[in-house]
Amino acid sequence: MSKPSSPFTKAQLIPQEETLEIARHKSELHIGIPKETHFQESRICLTPDAVAAIVAQGHSVLIEKGAGLEAGFQDTDYSEAGAQLTGDTQKVFACPVVLKVEPPTLEEIGWIQPKSLIISALQLKTQKKEYFEQMSKKKITALAFEFIKDKDGSYPAVKALSEIAGTASVLIAAELMVSGKESNGLLFGNISGVPPLEVVVIGAGTVGQFAVRSALGLGASVKVFDTSITRLRNLQLMAGQSIFTCTLQPKYLLKALRRCDVAIGALRGSNRSPVVVSETMVENMKPGAIVIDVSIDMGGCFETSEMTSHDNPTFTKHGVIHYGVPNIPARYPKTASIAISNIFTPYLFDIADSGGIENAVRFDAGLKNGLYFYRGILTNQAVGNWFDLPHSDINLLIF
Repeated sequence: MSKPSSPFTKAQLIPQEETLEIARHKSELHIGIPKETHFQESRICLTPDAVAAIVAQGHSVLIEKGAGLEAGFQDTDYSEAGAQLTGDTQKVFACPVVLKVEPPTLEEIGWIQPKSLIISALQLKTQKKEYFEQMSKKKITALAFEFIKDKDGSYPAVKALSEIAGTASVLIAAELMVSGKESNGLLFGNISGVPPLEVVVIGAGTVGQFAVRSALGLGASVKVFDTSITRLRNLQLMAGQSIFTCTLQPKYLLKALRRCDVAIGALRGSNRSPVVVSETMVENMKPGAIVIDVSIDMGGCFETSEMTSHDNPTFTKHGVIHYGVPNIPARYPKTASIAISNIFTPYLFDIADSGGIENAVRFDAGLKNGLYFYRGILTNQAVGNWFDLPHSDINLLIF
């Protein structure tokens, strides 16, 4: 007697987990880039070349008129690249994807459409609880580009801007030495018969590395201090020559500061930069010496540091010229814009090729690390702890 036929074949009864795959369907992006309104912010997220590449892939870009002017990009550059231009700010914020350098203001969040994607900096320590509450009400998905990780575990946006800040710190010091009544008139450079300038760099991270590279390139004598032997060793290898390195010991740091012409602070901390240079140490520095505290956005590592602006960047204390501008890369808006654009563009293609932000973060753990809001749900534990807000694991929301 034949057995009754079964509605299931043997193959259908085999567990299918091994062959389960999430299909990717390419999506079309409609991107809005508004003009930055934050004080002294003149950068833009995409260059005309990047816009041309994005439009060539079938996506659309709407840019507010004048958004790239301060970074050296004309409106005609963007229109020729295929972007649409408008003078209506709210229309730009109505795009499904909004790109900004600075985080949106509360007013701008009001213009963003529900369930939109906003990619910008977060700048956690400058935010208020109301910012996140407004994002939640609009069910916005938000990516903080400074939290996005690369495959090697580094933060590409932070690294790129740190490279600019490190290089710029030396160039700014060179300018300050020959400008103003209190400047000492010294020139960076290995001039025959003239002793080289002495530069102290505190911190051997990315900012410190590029400050050292620039100072050495100009012929200065450099001394580097850091808490990590590993970072100091890596810096030695990067420099390609023997330079003075030392752990942060007050005795040796004071001795170096007494002799130096320029001191650059490049130490970071988890919440605040550690203050390693006391006011007494600054008092012992030479008159006319320059302090560039790149860590000022996290409180600064010099006790005498104060936050300044690009319009009035310096002040003098104990005869030492202090520079405390927190956003040094904005001083070089075109270079910074190109660097940011180089980071944004591949991620935009990744989001489009994956069929949207949901699939993109499934396949890219580094991109997922930058996601702090998903459809109005806070997914970043650090933000939740900082502002006492409920948060959820993104892995439980996207599966």
